[in-house]
Amino acid sequence: MLQNQGREMMIVTSGAVAFGKQRLRHEILLSQSVRQALHSGHNQLKDMSLPVLEARACAAAGQSGLMALYEAMFTQYSTCTAQVLVTNLDFHDDEKRQNLNSTLQELLRMNIVPIINTNDAVVPPPEPNSDLQGVNVISIKDNDSLAARLAVEMKADLLIALSDVEGLYDSPPGTDDAKFIDIFYPGDQQSITYGTKSRVGIGGMEAKVKAALWALQGGTSVVIANGTNPKVTGHVITDIVEGKKVGTFFSEIKPAGPTVEQQTEMSRNSGRTLASLHPDQRSEIICHLAELLTERQEEILAANKMDMDLAVNAGHLPPAMLNRLSLSPAKLNSLAIGLRQISVAAQDSVGRVLRRTRVAHNLELEQVTVPIGVLLVIFEARPDCLPQVSALAIASGNALLLKGGKEAANTNHVLHKLTQEALSMHGVKEAVQLVSTREEVEDLCRLDKMIDLIIPRGSSQLVRDIQRAAKGIPVLGHSEGICHVYVDANASIDKVLKIVRDSKCDYPAACNAMETLLIHRDILRTPLFDQIIDMLRTERVRIHAGPRFASYLTFSPSEAKSLRTEYGDLECCMEVVDSMQEAVDHIHKYGSSHTDVIITENEDTAEQFLQQLDSACVFWNASSRFADGYRFGLGAEVGISTARIHARGPVGLEGLLTTKWVLRGDGHTVADFSEHGTMKYLHENQPVGQPLAGQRDSN
Repeated sequence: MLQNQGREMMIVTSGAVAFGKQRLRHEILLSQSVRQALHSGHNQLKDMSLPVLEARACAAAGQSGLMALYEAMFTQYSTCTAQVLVTNLDFHDDEKRQNLNSTLQELLRMNIVPIINTNDAVVPPPEPNSDLQGVNVISIKDNDSLAARLAVEMKADLLIALSDVEGLYDSPPGTDDAKFIDIFYPGDQQSITYGTKSRVGIGGMEAKVKAALWALQGGTSVVIANGTNPKVTGHVITDIVEGKKVGTFFSEIKPAGPTVEQQTEMSRNSGRTLASLHPDQRSEIICHLAELLTERQEEILAANKMDMDLAVNAGHLPPAMLNRLSLSPAKLNSLAIGLRQISVAAQDSVGRVLRRTRVAHNLELEQVTVPIGVLLVIFEARPDCLPQVSALAIASGNALLLKGGKEAANTNHVLHKLTQEALSMHGVKEAVQLVSTREEVEDLCRLDKMIDLIIPRGSSQLVRDIQRAAKGIPVLGHSEGICHVYVDANASIDKVLKIVRDSKCDYPAACNAMETLLIHRDILRTPLFDQIIDMLRTERVRIHAGPRFASYLTFSPSEAKSLRTEYGDLECCMEVVDSMQEAVDHIHKYGSSHTDVIITENEDTAEQFLQQLDSACVFWNASSRFADGYRFGLGAEVGISTARIHARGPVGLEGLLTTKWVLRGDGHTVADFSEHGTMKYLHENQPVGQPLAGQRDSN
């Protein structure tokens, strides 16, 4: 409760008229039924109908019930409420206005929530078009104008106007092409088309906007949001107070740059042009970007030094994150090499025919590769990710929205500028956008109508947060990298020591580093086991014992708190299994379907492990650290996916493509193939390497 946090809250409410109408109708019906019973022999009473109820009488009858409802709700939180009824005269008469202000201030001082409503029992009918008459005068015609007047009068910091829609749209919600407006500026009024008023209200969205602008002009911030569906909107009031992007925020100052929604729209439009370019043109863009990385190396490294200095002085980044943040000439040269590999792959990506079928005579079907659409890639302190992902998006013809960590802001800015410079050579500069505004990840994940795929690059916590926040947008990635290495009874000593050391110690923070070492029971108390332990100790790896491993030892290492732990450091869990099958079962139960390894000289055992294990990457006698797009020869990767559909494992260019079906006919109809039709289905598979007869080159 915000009230219990020390915030001063006031509620402007309606409902007295509706409450009273329901109550009076009940009373009238009850009265009529009694009279009907008393005069059952008189037919003239049978056709009695309900009279038209006068609104002021309904308000008088409904106020007590409305306040009883508020009292009952707030009592559950040990909060006291007080009813305040006002009219226009209370604001236009100086003495009454001062008395009202004093009363409200005293209630707030005593931690009492004022429940404020117009005194509809005595108020005259509202005058048309009199709700706004300038900065200093606002007629109290509805709750919106009352809330605005009170907010300015009490010098409130924030006015929240709750509606039955998400906020303000540029045209009535539900109509074609209606776009939600997350930030509204006073100068944008002419671009709004308003709908009808609600069934029970007298204001409507237009009245809310006018009242909001009046309050904004008086110095109060305003948000219009949906307050009708808690299951959808959540804790809307607390979310707004905490600064989350909910509803429509009214601002007097319009930022210089485009909003994230506008950036996404620009990216989508330019991305469609990018997808239509000839493959050679997309390759040229990527090659030019690779050249810029080496030609403008000094500019990039200068920006990176600024980020590194800020991060070191702040002292909040661990050494592993600082290593990721740091760029060097060697890293940039390696990036340029990877980009040139991607440019070659771009020659045969978009528009590639995967299947060709002759459905019938002159009816030819093709399945061809196409871009996914708009990608949102969210990455932490890894500036080298920006040119890699940009190159993959360009090669696959996808529009790209990038959200980098603030730690790499300067480096990302320079790298994005170079990316757009390369894109400009073929007129698609806007296809790759860098979100530089302070958009929260949750806010970006709400753009479900504009973004087709989210790819997180960062910690497991970042990935989990995005997977929770992304409603309606697929997320490609993995939340954890719990990778296992299983040492079989028939393993080679030399291979075990090399692979275990590399899997754990080469880069402990990587998602493909070993986290659990599974040992066959027969290896316990053998020279191989002793050498494994000695090697891990020499490398300063802290061992956590699994429950079975601990039971075999008199003095065991600290027991693992969980067998599903991703340590991300020089730590690992060690556990004992009786067989390869038990190792597979253990990995299925406790693993994350990322990368798992078997070390053995028994080919049959290895093949069973490779076939039975359901992970994105399964290796035999090789380090888990090979699970990487560059090491797989993909040029680069946008991430590693453990999903069951679409791409799995390191996701390179192929993982950023989907397909569409293209059917070429000559006036064909389904009726032609009916029982009495003149045509028959052939369904003949055709070679995909050559164009159909008479078909023009799509490029």
